[in-house]
Amino acid sequence: MKASFVTAVLAALLSAAAVARAQEIVTLPTRDGVTQSFLLTVPSGDKPAAAAILLPGGPGLIRLRNEGGRIRFAEGNFLVRSRQLFVERGFVTAVMDSPSDQPQGMDDGFRLGDQHAADIRRVAEDLTRRFPGTPVFLVGTSRGTVSAAAAARALGETVAGVVLTSTLFVGGGRPGPGLRGFDFKAIRAPVLFVHHVDDGCRYTPYRDAKNLSAQFALISVNGGDPPRSGPCEPFSAHGFLGKEPETVEAMVNWMLKKPYRTNID
Repeated sequence: MKASFVTAVLAALLSAAAVARAQEIVTLPTRDGVTQSFLLTVPSGDKPAAAAILLPGGPGLIRLRNEGGRIRFAEGNFLVRSRQLFVERGFVTAVMDSPSDQPQGMDDGFRLGDQHAADIRRVAEDLTRRFPGTPVFLVGTSRGTVSAAAAARALGETVAGVVLTSTLFVGGGRPGPGLRGFDFKAIRAPVLFVHHVDDGCRYTPYRDAKNLSAQFALISVNGGDPPRSGPCEPFSAHGFLGKEPETVEAMVNWMLKKPYRTNID
């Protein structure tokens, strides 16, 4: 066996081991008798640029588990499938699952409430303990923006900022009001809206994000791949299909206070 081949095999094994160490399921006690799990992914390097708590849409249930020695979860959501794009840019990511007392997933009432904010606060505290001095951001998509906005309002300056993608401005679907009537000015941290111009979901109209652009930062996304799901599902403009790298790059640059694209074509 040639030495070059052996070297290549060893390098591949070491690379795979590094990836395995970089990703793990973390389960924290939060409220009385309740646990909160999240998928933690850590970039290589000495110190991460920032940490992002990623809050998926729908019921927020990704079913994190170890199965056959491997980490398993639902990967279709925009933020879940794009998490590695954050990691490649130096971000720690924490993809939150639904807490143990919400086994069927979360409705808007729970997402807007104090209990959910307490769970998110506990995750933020754990990230700060693991990575001292690292700014922590909340990033939500679709119905996950209900969680991100409400928690950002509750956590105040504990978080460095909040990014709301495909914001649920209109109630409906899974019962609840969404962010209809929500006072975004009550969030003390900087707020960024990210929205696809052609988002066809009736609960997440682009015009509502555009109307807020005089008060808050907005990234508008155009184009992408033809939809492979319904208009409110993640494999469509609603989930930035085909525009994930450019969209995440602009979000990351905003969070890191670097120049960022406000229009992505």
